[in-house]
Amino acid sequence: MARITHLTAEDHALVAEAVRHAEEGTDGEIVTIVSERSDQYHDAALHYAFAASLAVIALAAISPGAFETKFGWFSNGWEESDPSLLLFAVLIVETIVFLVVRYALAWMPLRMALTPRGTRARRVRRRAIQYFKVGAERRTAARVGILLYLSLDERMAEIVADEAIHKAVPAERWGDAMAALVDEVREGRPAQGMAAAVARIGAILSETFPKSEADRNELPDRLIEL
Repeated sequence: MARITHLTAEDHALVAEAVRHAEEGTDGEIVTIVSERSDQYHDAALHYAFAASLAVIALAAISPGAFETKFGWFSNGWEESDPSLLLFAVLIVETIVFLVVRYALAWMPLRMALTPRGTRARRVRRRAIQYFKVGAERRTAARVGILLYLSLDERMAEIVADEAIHKAVPAERWGDAMAALVDEVREGRPAQGMAAAVARIGAILSETFPKSEADRNELPDRLIEL
């Protein structure tokens, strides 16, 4: 699947219309956010670079003769092994390996591929909660705001709900919405996935928080792209 970095105006319109339609039957307020990625994962790149440099030290400790042989190539066999020179050579190799790995992982697709899935999932969840606290939490009178968050590079999504929804709807009920979203994202159609997930979220909210006469639109229906 080609990497998607932004959504079109038609994508925005599709999701906004899905939110408006979903909210017609419920007092719940749905907020949709899409971001390119949830973290830069600089720490993951550093971890790999440090691990690679430590591997050099480990190899030197396990097989010091190999480093002595390589050093002999540069001295043409005329000089005896000097421990201080050998240690300096190990330091140089370690530094080179660190820099090569670190700069190789400056390429984001490689960095993302090598970052453990669990780490990516935690960062997506953390970012979703941050956005929820800013854009939806306690922003409605009845505490019925809910955030649907999609992180494109990770191809992961999160649903974070306000306290009234959280108490009334078990977390597993959002499974169908998440599945619909992820299936479309994998096919390269994130907007269609967001719209499908919004429809399922709206159906659940309409059962638990049906539309009342006093309801008003308290949160924006538009898709927020960061």
